[in-house]
Amino acid sequence: QVQLVDSGGGLVQAGGSLRLSCAASGRTFSKYAMGWFRQAPGKEREFVAAISWSGGTTYYADSVKGRFTISRDNAKNTVYLQMNSLKPEDTAVYYCAAGGDYPSALPRNYDYWGQGTQVTVSS
Repeated sequence: QVQLVDSGGGLVQAGGSLRLSCAASGRTFSKYAMGWFRQAPGKEREFVAAISWSGGTTYYADSVKGRFTISRDNAKNTVYLQMNSLKPEDTAVYYCAAGGDYPSALPRNYDYWGQGTQVTVSS
């Protein structure tokens, strides 16, 4: 069993940066691939980024590639999402997720989800 707590969201101007954190409880954190997803009002949840259990493989949505970086620290049971050059269209609730052996863009491949953290980018 893994419990996830998302944090780090906030209000930022376009072009700014934020770093999201996802703290996990449970000794099995390092065994799971981790992902970040986001959901804007009236839209479906969409994939943002994912990382393998070792951190050696990362995977990004085209819309964030080159601007966002996912990383993890297994010693701290934490995964991060560094978001640079933020745009108003990045506004959404961001969720971290844990599950599976390989990073995936599919929500159904994740077993555990954080509560979400709001990111708002003003123009």
